[in-house]
Amino acid sequence: MPRKILVTSALPYANGPLHLGHLLESIQTDIWVRFQKLRGNDCIYLCADDAHGTAIMLTAEKLGITPEEQIARIKAEHERDLNGFLIRFENYYSTHSDECQHYAEEIYKKLDAGGYIERREITQLYDPEKQLFLADRYIKGSCPKCKAEDQYGDNCEACGATYTPAELINPRSAISGATPVEKASTHYFFKLAEFDTLLRNWTGSDSLQPQIANKLREWLDAGLQSWDISRDAPYFGFEIPGAPGKYFYVWLDAPIGYMASCANWCKTSGRNFEDYWGANSDAELYHFIGKDIINFHGLFWPAMLDASGYRKPTAIFAHGFLTVNGKKMSKSRGTFIKAETYLKHLPAEYLRYYFAAKLSGAVDDIDLNLEDFTQRVNADLVGKLINIASRSAKFVTKGNDSTLCGSLHNPELWQRIVDAREPIAANFEARDYSKAIRDIMALADATNEYFDACEPWKLAKEEGGALKAAEVASQCLNNFAALVAYLAPVLPELAEKTEAFLNTRLSLATDPAPLLNHRIEKFEAMMARVDPDKVQAMVDDSSETTAAPAEKPAKTSKKEKAASDSLPAIADTIEFPDFAKIDLRVAKIIAADHVEGADKLLQLQLDLGELGQRQVFAGIKSAYAPEQLVGKLTVMVANLQPRKMRFGMSEGMVLAAGPGQKEIWLLSPDEGAQPGMRIQ
Repeated sequence: MPRKILVTSALPYANGPLHLGHLLESIQTDIWVRFQKLRGNDCIYLCADDAHGTAIMLTAEKLGITPEEQIARIKAEHERDLNGFLIRFENYYSTHSDECQHYAEEIYKKLDAGGYIERREITQLYDPEKQLFLADRYIKGSCPKCKAEDQYGDNCEACGATYTPAELINPRSAISGATPVEKASTHYFFKLAEFDTLLRNWTGSDSLQPQIANKLREWLDAGLQSWDISRDAPYFGFEIPGAPGKYFYVWLDAPIGYMASCANWCKTSGRNFEDYWGANSDAELYHFIGKDIINFHGLFWPAMLDASGYRKPTAIFAHGFLTVNGKKMSKSRGTFIKAETYLKHLPAEYLRYYFAAKLSGAVDDIDLNLEDFTQRVNADLVGKLINIASRSAKFVTKGNDSTLCGSLHNPELWQRIVDAREPIAANFEARDYSKAIRDIMALADATNEYFDACEPWKLAKEEGGALKAAEVASQCLNNFAALVAYLAPVLPELAEKTEAFLNTRLSLATDPAPLLNHRIEKFEAMMARVDPDKVQAMVDDSSETTAAPAEKPAKTSKKEKAASDSLPAIADTIEFPDFAKIDLRVAKIIAADHVEGADKLLQLQLDLGELGQRQVFAGIKSAYAPEQLVGKLTVMVANLQPRKMRFGMSEGMVLAAGPGQKEIWLLSPDEGAQPGMRIQ
């Protein structure tokens, strides 16, 4: 029986572009949703822009447009970027909508009727020039503890002290610069303490991760305070019914945006809203959020839902923060990377894979190390996974007329892959994507090891051996299809390319079945290696710093010029950063052969350990016979741009020295070196 599941992720704020921190959550959620759909479940993914608040009102004013124009512009940008990262929603909506206003007013009225709303006068700081009440972030002054200047109204970035805005020394409005004054106003509060028992039961259930439940219990043990749900005009949002000049605080209607998006989707899809949000709903409801907003989702939201007659979430899944290169994202370092900037330089699936390889079901922070990102994508996706298909396809094409053979060459290896489906699925279900990725890549390693052990390139040259080579390759392509099916939630575009290449449909709902006597299409390149230059260009595009002007070169004296002119000609000099980009790796030569029609070249098959295998054409035929090379270790340039030659693709360069002819010697690493080891 398929499960009925509704999934949401936190609403992006409609006041600026998405960055990679936002994408961590969207990608995590999308992978889980795609997994559920591939398992055959009825899983719906809804989201919306969080479109209310003072910040949006002020931004629109600064730009000379209406708030409505501002949120429409940002929503279009958000949808463009999310689509670029292959995030697929059933509905992407806005909290500034009729549906959101309807449910916000309905829930408020039910809370008020139940006696859960209190009204009391409070005193706040007020900007007399701008004529609005100031939230803490719009008040600046000197820290009352350490006297550091230009600090916000709630905490000091210099000494870490916390305080109230009224305690600031020489406070000023961050909007107008005017000195704030105190002013009284009536505010509306939700009596959260009335739900202490409900929330203690909620936090003690399986609906929350242990770390999150423990944090929420700290708030409960400290005593719940009433929650201010109102803001005074001017404010961009929904006016509270029966309270002119009073507006719902943005955090009241933000989670209601989930309901609004669902109601809007139900209208167009013919679904029933009550089936998902009614008190008797049997659907599963999950919220994916960041750990910084757990108080709103873990305390206020379930209390509001329960008090107004709606169901509570089945579970809330919180994740940690994203750092880049081990530090908080920084515009000066170029690591505050916008979604749009990333997509200008790199494919979305690279980041989807990297995040999946790092994510667990816990609330741990995730680090995007850009060097590790480059190496992991190149090693895992290109060097291991795609390598299976690229090296196997030609043996099926040539050896068996583009048709996979009628039986499996290694049934034991196939069964190992089939048996891994449910453990991998269990890890995806638990959002422990990193474990799933490790298991899948271990199977890719096993497939490559099987290919190497069978040596189909040798079989194909024996009398009648083309079919034997095709049998090995057919096994590998079946393995490849199953592994891509397991990775389909993470790499949906690769899954589509694989389906086209192998003329099949991939699914996680049942065990994979081998494709026997099955015709395939011509193999086309599926993924390219990450180019470190493109990663650097992305960082450069994200940096707000300006490069210092280049120094003028020193003048060369006539004597120095005469001396240099007498030296032998040398290639143009390069800067050290250019040299530092060269990635030298230990490589084991696992196969070597003559190249038909080439006088100087040998075709080498090189093993780089975890980085996979490469094919290289090297001009060393005058010094070496192929049989002399097999099993030897050498050094290669691993990040050289692949070059298409008339004999095939050369994917690097081996290093050799000598005057030429027979006096050419391949570089050999020190004893104990292992394939893939970096040469520093």
